[in-house]
Amino acid sequence: MSEGFHNSSELTMQRIKNRKGYRDLSTVCIVPTRGMIPARVVESWMALMAPMNQKFHRMFVEGMEVGAAYTHAIEQILAHPDLQNWKYVLTLEEDNMPPPDGLLKLYESIDDYGAVGGLYWTKGQEGQPMIYGNPEGILNFHPQLPKPDTIQECNGLGMGFTLFRLEIFKDEKIPRPWFKTEQSWEPNVGARAYTQDLYAFENIRAAGYKVACDTRVKVGHYSVEDGFVW
Repeated sequence: MSEGFHNSSELTMQRIKNRKGYRDLSTVCIVPTRGMIPARVVESWMALMAPMNQKFHRMFVEGMEVGAAYTHAIEQILAHPDLQNWKYVLTLEEDNMPPPDGLLKLYESIDDYGAVGGLYWTKGQEGQPMIYGNPEGILNFHPQLPKPDTIQECNGLGMGFTLFRLEIFKDEKIPRPWFKTEQSWEPNVGARAYTQDLYAFENIRAAGYKVACDTRVKVGHYSVEDGFVW
């Protein structure tokens, strides 16, 4: 095999194609924080792999309500002469522990979607998977049963480890603020209660973007009170 193994291997070419390292994968990682991040969480972040020779920047937003923090960060990115031209935004929260290859897998799976996220669960014995809504039929956010090790389309995700196309936040069909924690009641309308993530995904889905959970990317949810990972 004088031409070399990789020159003749279809598997090698498919691997390179899937990982997309030859594309522009420039990414801003947004981290809202109260100011103190557990060492065990930081340790997992330090192991997170980013593609070779690609732009990757971390942006911490301290002391703001979480919806306001995300909106502020996006505004800063879009106002920046360089960052506004980057391709992706990765949201990462101070109690989430992604696997080392988690970001690489999200790049693989985002082609057909406006946003893809890793799979993590709410904390506690009665924890629920943060994957919401059957995309077939009327827009809803019913909790979904995760399908193992696949790309599972849905209507909404948590934001503990989620990759967005930056272009979404330039789309005029999506109202601002992009992220909003809402609890309200109006006569003849009723109650509205949203965390900032599902508030955003309702508008993202209504604008025609598809969303998915990459269930291959299993993300731990750290409880600082007892050191347990859910």
